[in-house]
Amino acid sequence: MASTREIRRRIRSVTNIAQVTKAMEAVSAAKMRKAQQQVLGTRPYAEEAREVLSYIARLPNVENEFNSLIQPRAQVKRCGILLVTADRGLAGGFNANVIRRAAQYMRQRRQAGVEVEVVTVGRKGRDWLLRYDPVIRAEFIGMPDSPTTSDVGPITRVLVNDFTSGYFDEVTVISTLFVNTLRQVPEVQKLLPIEPTKEASGMAPEYIFEPSPEAVLSQVLYGFTEVQILQAIYESIASEHSARMVAMRSATDAANELIDNLTLTYNKARQESITNELMDIIGGSVALEAEAA
Repeated sequence: MASTREIRRRIRSVTNIAQVTKAMEAVSAAKMRKAQQQVLGTRPYAEEAREVLSYIARLPNVENEFNSLIQPRAQVKRCGILLVTADRGLAGGFNANVIRRAAQYMRQRRQAGVEVEVVTVGRKGRDWLLRYDPVIRAEFIGMPDSPTTSDVGPITRVLVNDFTSGYFDEVTVISTLFVNTLRQVPEVQKLLPIEPTKEASGMAPEYIFEPSPEAVLSQVLYGFTEVQILQAIYESIASEHSARMVAMRSATDAANELIDNLTLTYNKARQESITNELMDIIGGSVALEAEAA
């Protein structure tokens, strides 16, 4: 059994770790609430924007300078992937899950004879690719907790320019969908080309576009793509803070449980030490009495 000094030192170390994880849990909880409000507030707009523009994209005779963003390629030779991860770890399985999903999708595309290149958002995805599969087209790190269109503008320009120039025949976003505090799901979503809605599904209202669907599409198609990227990053940020809060809570609980076990072990060791000292004293006293007799 370890000495009482070693056990005390370990209890002190685990206590310090528990204080750190508790503080990280509190910080992540505050950020998670803000990120959750952010993602839930923007999600309806992003969904409606996708629905409206997909509806426009299936209208006949839509011709404008952004027409290539809605026209599928005859053959997909190279696929671009936007991989959204976090800059930091200590978030449970958040980063590992989305990276695993990306690796699975990359294998599937390569088996179909398609080349793959990745635009990364976040250090974790970039570091994994640099170590195991260096097919990075561009990288973006240091994304703020409340990004705006100016923050995602460079990402959008890289993806749109590569698609319109023909470098990419398809662009896919792989990120984490925020479901609730305890559940975040990695998802794969096609970004470009924009797929028109099926005629059968239809839309409840009949939209009136001024001056014309073509003019609307030419003005907002780029912005629509930017909104989808921004929403994916919002979903990822909310998922990251939720996963980190849950992970730090679990770490704090585990540390407290370990402290209790170490305290019990310390008390047993201390009691054993006291008992041994008493036995030595009693043994010495008995020996003196026997020698005196």
